[in-house]
Amino acid sequence: MPETAKNPGQILLPIARGAISSALGNTVAADEDAAWLQEPGACFVTLTQSRQLRGCIGTLTAHRPLLADLKANAQAAALRDPRFPPLAASELNHIEIEVSLLSAMQALHFSCEADVLTQLQPGVDGVMLEFGQYRSTFLPQVWEQLPVAAEFIAQLKQKAGLPPDFWVQQIRISRYTVRKWSEKDFHADLHNMK
Repeated sequence: MPETAKNPGQILLPIARGAISSALGNTVAADEDAAWLQEPGACFVTLTQSRQLRGCIGTLTAHRPLLADLKANAQAAALRDPRFPPLAASELNHIEIEVSLLSAMQALHFSCEADVLTQLQPGVDGVMLEFGQYRSTFLPQVWEQLPVAAEFIAQLKQKAGLPPDFWVQQIRISRYTVRKWSEKDFHADLHNMK
């Protein structure tokens, strides 16, 4: 993504909010003209309400234009996250949106679970775990709640539907990084400029 006069978050966040608004029956225009939005991209859209998770859906690999990925994930986070009821139109003004753009996946090579733990970079790495039909991921932001690598991986296994102490050599672990932007960060910038 090339550097532009606008912070990428100033483009991505209004598009995400506009996509959710449209899905709830209220069309909101957002600037979608940046050429880099047409390049392949993978993103997650996270919704919070009163600092509590309200929805989070994303894509792990870039398989469509970023603009399409962003809109689809924003609407899915609002309406189709199976952990939450669909967002109501009355909640829209009470949610904060965060957009995370993912780097390419990097497979880890390891001999055992302890080896995986030594390779992880808390606060930096997003992690994807795969074993057969089991699959889960945590964005790097999850390290804020789970700062210890062993607990992070145990919770990641539980999220996938596996016991926290489960381990076999066939587990695949990949990592990625994100660039993220949150509406609350822009609200703080606006407040500081007053």
